[in-house]
Amino acid sequence: MEIYLAEFVGTMLLIILGDGVVANVCLKRSKGEASGWIVIATGWGLGVALAVYCVGRISGAHINPAVTVGLASIGAFPWEQVPGYIIAQVLGAFAGAVIVWLAYLPHWEVTEDPAAKLGVFSTIPAIRNRPANFLTEVLGTAVLLYGLLAIADNAQVLKTPGDLDLSVVFSGAIQPFLAGALVFGIGLSLGGPTGYAINPARDLGPRLAHALLPIAGKGDSDWSYAWVPIAGPIVGGVLGALFYYALGF
Repeated sequence: MEIYLAEFVGTMLLIILGDGVVANVCLKRSKGEASGWIVIATGWGLGVALAVYCVGRISGAHINPAVTVGLASIGAFPWEQVPGYIIAQVLGAFAGAVIVWLAYLPHWEVTEDPAAKLGVFSTIPAIRNRPANFLTEVLGTAVLLYGLLAIADNAQVLKTPGDLDLSVVFSGAIQPFLAGALVFGIGLSLGGPTGYAINPARDLGPRLAHALLPIAGKGDSDWSYAWVPIAGPIVGGVLGALFYYALGF
């Protein structure tokens, strides 16, 4: 049960910082209003790093169904634990979104644009073209899984020229930061078309929160698009993991 609780907490922390930075940038009269995409990408990258630092030693800090399914597809994670991980991740994302809503409580009413409110909770494509949006999510998540597997494998074999074993230091102290840097890089490079969900729980849990919370003038939760940030990352996660497994590095 501890591993599922860790996934819940880790994903909740991810969304608090991730959705929180979007709220800071997009909601009216926030101190960070209109501060831009780099601020958003930075917040998400740091959110990933924090979550991995906090719960990585307990559950592996997947905090993402695409990671869980991707690892299971190459035999690196037991399939019987996949449903529990995904449920914990979605619930954690929902809880994190509710906390962000509470943190910015006065700002929902003064923000008139329903799209800005929805964008705090879930991804919205810059150009609505579902096949292209799906492809973007596939590619971004494939890069995520390939990068995470490469970082993790290198962490286990790092040595100095004098053959001093640094793998424990690298795994415990540096690897979570590099996971966050990877997400930061994906956001800067591939995030523009769709807002880079690259994580079904990150989109589904907060989208459910948007639908259920009493947000003034919130508008529609855009469920017709919701399958893209769910299916795209799952496909991309499997492809990225399989590519790393086939290549071997």
